[in-house]
Amino acid sequence: MNKLGVRLKKKGTPYGVKVPESKLTAKSPIERAPLPEKVIIPLHQNIGAPCEALVKRGDKVLTGQKIGDSEKYVNAPVHATISGEISGTTIVVNPPTAQPIEALVVTSDGADEWVELDVPKNPEALSVKEILDRIRGAGLVGLGGAAFPTHVKLSPPKGTKIDTVILNGCECEPYITSDHRVMLEYGEKVLSGLNIIRKVLSPDTIYIAIEDNKDDAIDHMEELIVAMGLKEDFKIIPLKSKYPMGAEKVLTKMILGREVPIGGLPLHIGVVVHNVSTAKAIHDAVFEGKPFIERVVTVTGAVKNPKNLLVRFGTPLRSLIDYCGGIEGKANEVVLGGPMMGFSQFDLDFPVIKGTNGVIVKESTPIREQDCISCGKCIEVCPMYLMPTVFPRYVKAGRYDACKEAYIDDCFECGACAYTCPANIPIVQYIKVAKRELTKRAANK
Repeated sequence: MNKLGVRLKKKGTPYGVKVPESKLTAKSPIERAPLPEKVIIPLHQNIGAPCEALVKRGDKVLTGQKIGDSEKYVNAPVHATISGEISGTTIVVNPPTAQPIEALVVTSDGADEWVELDVPKNPEALSVKEILDRIRGAGLVGLGGAAFPTHVKLSPPKGTKIDTVILNGCECEPYITSDHRVMLEYGEKVLSGLNIIRKVLSPDTIYIAIEDNKDDAIDHMEELIVAMGLKEDFKIIPLKSKYPMGAEKVLTKMILGREVPIGGLPLHIGVVVHNVSTAKAIHDAVFEGKPFIERVVTVTGAVKNPKNLLVRFGTPLRSLIDYCGGIEGKANEVVLGGPMMGFSQFDLDFPVIKGTNGVIVKESTPIREQDCISCGKCIEVCPMYLMPTVFPRYVKAGRYDACKEAYIDDCFECGACAYTCPANIPIVQYIKVAKRELTKRAANK
């Protein structure tokens, strides 16, 4: 249906896999999670440079106060997410990298007293530089998983023309529904944020990509686009629900027919992809002067009451699970993110950070890896047209250079290969090992 002239023809991909969606919380409105008695704020929550602490033990802080920053360009500052006192520092282990990170501990005073917000008198009159400064100052990072500083992504290299912006509302990972609910409940702010992106990048075309398992979000966003007078500027592209449809490189191929070069980014072909939750946060930073201190997180799986929660960063995972009624059954694993690309977390006192979009509680059983039977299923589903079957073989043989020759840098670790492997080979884990070794070798040259 395209009665309003906004919705384009549905598209799909022959690659990837159909996974059980298990979207248990798709109809669950966003609830605000209770404020914790203390928060743990890691000083490195983005791709790029870590922050340095701007406060010390015993300092009083307000909600929204900047407490960590860096002079490096590729960085995003961090803020206090509750008011109270800096009660100490600690070390947490970053799940994606397994590296230790320094973190600040804030003990609540129970008041949640905010710093004075710098709300612009006329946000529509802000220059591009002023917009980027506000986004950077708010500590925004991409909320689709990579946590790349948003102000950097909105600042393409000189001479690079961005002709297309894609707003990503696919949310193709099973279980996770946070972006879905953001579109339904904060749709106006999402479109306002997208309008800000348009002002900064001046693209020729803007698409909003949403999978067809979210018909209510497609309908809602379509109606809002018309109501806000953006019908000529924004177009919605429904996409057939299939994993990993939401990956940047897949979106640019499916929507535009363009392939990102090996080792490159969408900006190298004139495209920038932003997540719908990022767009909402951009609105909050630019129009309301709000620092980025909270996001919607789906808490689901083997908990009594799965929910979509608006969570302050630094909140321990244990608090969210308890708020959702606790763990049920024989669950023995907690995953941050989706089950396909998420990371197992062994410590329930680990905090929610900027890149956390989901907390999945599940029962996990040991799986025995077997020998490859050369069935080719991993090759059939790979969205990047690689041969995943060769990577475990090369890693086991120590042939890391051969991995590079097989274009391992083009793999974004979606996990479709491992999901479909009948031999239970953890292909993505082998790929991660190879990438780490290649990075180490390059650094030692």
